[in-house]
Amino acid sequence: MVVTRWGCRFMGRRFPVTLGRGGIVPAAQKREGDGATPAGLHRIVGLLYRPDRVTDVPDWAVPILPGDLWSDDSTDPDYNLMVRAPHRFSHEALRRADPLYDLVLLTDWNWPQAEPGRGSAIFLHRWRRPCYPTAGCVGFYPGDLRWIVRHLTLQTRLIVRQP
Repeated sequence: MVVTRWGCRFMGRRFPVTLGRGGIVPAAQKREGDGATPAGLHRIVGLLYRPDRVTDVPDWAVPILPGDLWSDDSTDPDYNLMVRAPHRFSHEALRRADPLYDLVLLTDWNWPQAEPGRGSAIFLHRWRRPCYPTAGCVGFYPGDLRWIVRHLTLQTRLIVRQP
């Protein structure tokens, strides 16, 4: 799966995407809160989904349950990991009222041994709307994301190319 600022190519198809508001940056320059999408080769390491909203997911997918959070606080011992509420450090709710995280592919960006300040998770998730930037993740049209999830293999990699 190859992503550029112009879109994504995967299995002979092209998909429009939205990227971080900070653009694509070299991985060495990525910092927490910069809103950038890091260039480079990233493994797909997981799939999260809302079981009350999404069905037909691979058997390796992990349900997002009430209280599931993602730590984005570089001072947290669980920085850049899924955690449970209550959680006293800064975090992002995975189970949201909107559908943004109904289906989320996790990458290995700064994971599993997170280096504080290098930026928390880079997810592949649905976009808010076309051309609306993310906080650094890669956003897809919901139907395209579902198609991609159905066609992933253990060997699938995300390659983010710099302009």
